[in-house]
Amino acid sequence: MTDRKPRPRPVPQKPTTKGSVSNENGSKTPCEFSSRCGGCTQVHIPYGEQLKRKQSAVEKLLSGICKVEPILGMSDPWHYRSKVHAVIGTDFKTKQPVSGVYQRGTHRVVPVQGCLIEDPRADRIIQTIVGMIPRYKLRIYNENTHRGFLRHVMVRTGHHTGQIMVILVATASEFPGGKAFVAELTEKHPEITTVVLNVNQKETSMVLGSRDYALFGPGYMEDELLGKRFRISPQSFYQVNARQTEVLYQTAIDLANLTGKETLLDAYCGTGTIGLCASDRVQRLIGVELNADAVRDAKVNAKLNRVTNADFICEDAGRFMVRLAKEGRTPDVLIMDPPRSGSDERFLRSVLTSGPKTIVYVSCNPETLARDARFLVKGHYTAVKAVPVDMFPHTEHCECVMLLQRDAAPGSQSS
Repeated sequence: MTDRKPRPRPVPQKPTTKGSVSNENGSKTPCEFSSRCGGCTQVHIPYGEQLKRKQSAVEKLLSGICKVEPILGMSDPWHYRSKVHAVIGTDFKTKQPVSGVYQRGTHRVVPVQGCLIEDPRADRIIQTIVGMIPRYKLRIYNENTHRGFLRHVMVRTGHHTGQIMVILVATASEFPGGKAFVAELTEKHPEITTVVLNVNQKETSMVLGSRDYALFGPGYMEDELLGKRFRISPQSFYQVNARQTEVLYQTAIDLANLTGKETLLDAYCGTGTIGLCASDRVQRLIGVELNADAVRDAKVNAKLNRVTNADFICEDAGRFMVRLAKEGRTPDVLIMDPPRSGSDERFLRSVLTSGPKTIVYVSCNPETLARDARFLVKGHYTAVKAVPVDMFPHTEHCECVMLLQRDAAPGSQSS
């Protein structure tokens, strides 16, 4: 486990691209696709100004709740996305295969090449696949008729390990010419460590189906965070910005002020990444997650890192915490990382019932963080401070970590 502490660094103002174009509002932007893609809504704004705006927005949301520390931005806010998803479609005019994103409100694919926030290795692999489609006579899936074979391509890259997983999302498990296709692809890109065929036959906007078949390699990849190694399957949730994830997790661990004697409860633990990164600093780690597949992956990750003080439990986190309180086994520290919708009131009431001394709330939505923090403060917790972390430069999104401490004389459950 590393003791690195994140520090704000000077930020560049321009990407390494040629020239700029005007978007639909007339603003200059280094990305020619931004007006149609809709992914990077702030790419036309200098990065330093983006950070100021996010800082101001978080301060406004958390006004009257706690102090907000300076936002932790990236020294190089470009090409950070390690998970790249491309829709495969047909160009409206040329009828040739293209990759990109759906134009807002339509099933028409906007071709995108050289995205400024995506890993360029992934972009090169996707373009190779698109170029191979005609020769292998692969039928491209049509979102309107629901016919065709190849729907999407997803590429996941390991920041520290350099491993690369390519996921071909198709409508059938039978891949005509699949062996030759994969052989050519991996010959052209020897950096690829595994290729997976994912089958999605549903008429849905969901990208991945439930069935995976390894066509090359082990069918998963591995990457590292804060010295811990994690196995990533096609279905696994894994933060898309590994560089800032280390900053985010280190910030959360530092705020917890662990001494090695605590029982740490990692709620909404997913595949166990935050808890396992903190496992060297606690006496016992308990991870709770309702998704059975994620719990299975968390147990695999614990073995992979030879962590012996961790238990991962498949159960509703709120129900589990209430049960711990009834048994007199309140955790010392709670780290919670809920979805964008935040925690529901039932879970927050269970937190007040169990009463951990320290809460570290990791939030991907400062609005729901503010709502939930007010509930906890009414229930006799003090919000000490919050630290914004810019996980997604050039977008409006901002993560935030908040430290809450139980008051010296906690009262009863908030109404």
